[in-house]
Amino acid sequence: MAKDFDPHRLDVHRFAEEGGVIDSSEHLRSFQRLVAETPPGADIARNVRWRARGELLNAHHLQPQVWVHLEADTTLPLVCQRCLTPVDVPVDVRRSFRFVADEATAAAEDDEAEEDLLALSRSFDLLELVEDELLMELPVAPRHDVCPGPVKMSVSDPDFDAAAAEKDNPFAVLGRLKPGK
Repeated sequence: MAKDFDPHRLDVHRFAEEGGVIDSSEHLRSFQRLVAETPPGADIARNVRWRARGELLNAHHLQPQVWVHLEADTTLPLVCQRCLTPVDVPVDVRRSFRFVADEATAAAEDDEAEEDLLALSRSFDLLELVEDELLMELPVAPRHDVCPGPVKMSVSDPDFDAAAAEKDNPFAVLGRLKPGK
């Protein structure tokens, strides 16, 4: 990782102007929102590999374009929604962001721009962006391609059905309570 660039307080314009590159690996524990997606007791002794590269396009233009190209990947321990056992899910992000002067400009240009727009900052938290992008790539319902064991597909338990059959019909009980019967 370059000593000049702090990923927690990145001067985005300077990063792009100098063609900066940050290549790093952080412990998964550093990303609390990602850890919150894992089940309790899951093995989170893993790393998130990420790389950011700054680029300034049309540098001599009146309004040069500031870009940050981001790549990140990790494998998260999640719960298979089919068999309810642990499943390792690879998560991979490759995205480019164009930075504009402020939030108002980003909002105004967002509908017409195909690229992702963010507001320019002198203290941008790049690791928060890495975490945001990984969170957006998580599957809605993680599952194995092929579950390791048989998946129980029944909706009721045989013991439950047997217990229900042993109970008296409530109307029959009421009928016995009538006087004269």
